[in-house]
Amino acid sequence: MKGDCEGCKKPATIHLTEIFGGKKVEKHYCEGCPKLAGDALAAKSHTPINELLSNFVLQHSGAVRDAGTSCEACGITWAEFKQTGLLGCEHDYTVFERELNLVIQRAHEGAQHHVGKVPARRAAGAIVPKKKVDLARLRRDLAKAIEAEDYERAAKLRDQIRQAEG
Repeated sequence: MKGDCEGCKKPATIHLTEIFGGKKVEKHYCEGCPKLAGDALAAKSHTPINELLSNFVLQHSGAVRDAGTSCEACGITWAEFKQTGLLGCEHDYTVFERELNLVIQRAHEGAQHHVGKVPARRAAGAIVPKKKVDLARLRRDLAKAIEAEDYERAAKLRDQIRQAEG
């Protein structure tokens, strides 16, 4: 019967479908069935979808390092950083410099420096003035407009740059 467990005849809650040589084979188990524990496919079916997707992305990411490469000071690997988003120590910045630069470039649309908001108050000249950040953004936008052959937008951006510089 389709609704009963194949091992103990209790109501089945887990339904597996396997295809062998073009033939469909269905298996039905209850949650605590000992027969289920021996089924390797059943164990795989309990992997959460977010874990499957994370593993897929990690395996197909261009920035993934060898599994053996890790920081000598704290032992963290690039895969562990990608999973948690946290570095283990200050040495990781040099160990994973290339990969981190790729992540930063993606986050900042190609830039390797901070392009976000700038505080209104400047602390002893340590912060780049907002005007410089705006000019840098305008110049990047101008380059993108020229590359896309959007000359009308490029002309507007050129005028904005001249106004900001003047």
